[in-house]
Amino acid sequence: MAKVKAAKPEIGTVPIRWLDDVAEHDYAAAQAYLSLRLDEQRASKVITRLRKAPVTKRRANDILRAARLDPAPLEDPGVIKDLIKVIEGKKLSPVLLIRDVDRADIADGFHRVSLVYRIDPYGEVPLRLHDAGA
Repeated sequence: MAKVKAAKPEIGTVPIRWLDDVAEHDYAAAQAYLSLRLDEQRASKVITRLRKAPVTKRRANDILRAARLDPAPLEDPGVIKDLIKVIEGKKLSPVLLIRDVDRADIADGFHRVSLVYRIDPYGEVPLRLHDAGA
């Protein structure tokens, strides 16, 4: 069987590198966001379930469509901050996503998803996904 070579990044592009797991401070950020949408007890339960969810990957365009969001522009300060990390060779943290009956919600990582979308709409984003409908 023929060996498949890993695709090399195109000249002039910077590959996005990802941490293997979500950064601890991202759970706190997700908790703060979710506490605006849910009561504190429910928000805490969702965070606990997100911590237990496996890291998987989804395409940036699909995440934004499911969340019914437009991507932030490249000139957005949060996107610029993440772009600088990528250029410096730093790894980004996977995203925290909640799926409900008819939509998804990015609990943490909107700017990271937007950055990936702006570079490659079909680029894969690692994430932990909690199914709130389950």
